[in-house]
Amino acid sequence: MNGESVVFWVSGAFAVAGALGMVVSKKAVHSALWVAFAMINIAVLYFALEAPFLGTTQIVVYTGAVMMLFLFVLMIVGVDSSDSLLETIKGQRLLASLFALTFGGVIVASISSTLASPSSGLAFANAGYGGHMQGIANLVFGTYLFAFEVLSALLITAALGAMVLAHNERWTPRKTQDQMQRERTLSNHVTPLPAPGVLARNNSVDTPALLPDGTTSIESLPNAFRGEGQVSKANSIEEAGK
Repeated sequence: MNGESVVFWVSGAFAVAGALGMVVSKKAVHSALWVAFAMINIAVLYFALEAPFLGTTQIVVYTGAVMMLFLFVLMIVGVDSSDSLLETIKGQRLLASLFALTFGGVIVASISSTLASPSSGLAFANAGYGGHMQGIANLVFGTYLFAFEVLSALLITAALGAMVLAHNERWTPRKTQDQMQRERTLSNHVTPLPAPGVLARNNSVDTPALLPDGTTSIESLPNAFRGEGQVSKANSIEEAGK
């Protein structure tokens, strides 16, 4: 067993573990992190197969950009475990199971077909195009151009759908700062209370703070001063400004 085989079995096992962790995780954010872990190991396999461009693209584009987009959407929409277990469309579990079996059969058939015939290697595959990047460009912008554009449209649609789901329609006018301040000072417990000595001529701890309406706030003093009645006289706002 050479070094390439060791890398394949280690990274391949980690990639499969990441895929299984994505399926069995109960939280959507954890599933996305498991997918990122699997993608990183797939990038290692690309590097081992002498495909540095694909490995770099796997890390920068898919792991770095697409997965961060998924996490961003999940954190905005707020998907939790209870939402993921709720079946909103009848029969979707059956359709998902059939799709998973079909996809698994396609993967097994593809792997079996590659094992039946010997591999010629990337050097032979890229020889007709003049290099690795030229070969990828010919496939992406030539043979699979339609599939590439459909995938791009799908990603854009997903981003726009996330923006629509995260948008909250405002039915009432936005409160001004003056309205929010008045709502805070209407109750007996203003949170947070101003510190002792605020808007007064001294900063002594036994001087109560002045509220925005000009009255004193005894609750701003420590309990020891309130219990013994050691409260200094507070100046009004007009006197404090002189």
